[in-house]
Amino acid sequence: MMALSKIRNVGVALLAAAFVIAVPVQAHHSFSIFDSEVTRVFTGVVTRVNPDANHLQIFFAPMNAERKNVERTADGKPVVWAVEMTGSAQSARDGISVSSFPPGTIMSVALHPLRSGEPAGAREGGLFKCPEKTPPAPGMHCDSVDGHTPLSDQALPVPTQ
Repeated sequence: MMALSKIRNVGVALLAAAFVIAVPVQAHHSFSIFDSEVTRVFTGVVTRVNPDANHLQIFFAPMNAERKNVERTADGKPVVWAVEMTGSAQSARDGISVSSFPPGTIMSVALHPLRSGEPAGAREGGLFKCPEKTPPAPGMHCDSVDGHTPLSDQALPVPTQ
């Protein structure tokens, strides 16, 4: 009788442990949703930052090649992309937060886009902020502007598309 109760308690404990482990795994996505064969490099204007615990996201409107305006849809609305970073805590340690990337910040970043074609991707390589209200020269990125702020020790990779 005592052995059966002990077995039941161990079984309940194992089931609880499996649930605790499985829930975070289920809530986190696989990076297979991103196309690691494609690297896109953008210079854009921050529209907002989402400090989600799993992955901080920066939403931005890509600038046109002349770096004078943001890209727009046929009806005149800004195109908005999202770049997924590390978790908010790690991003904050790297100097990336809601307060360090307020709306209007000009930045350059590379990403692996979503396979679905939606305008979002996972960060790849360096991240650079231009000095306030100072876009780069046409066709260039923030890493070319005097006074830029690097937010990693990595360079912007060469785009593959």
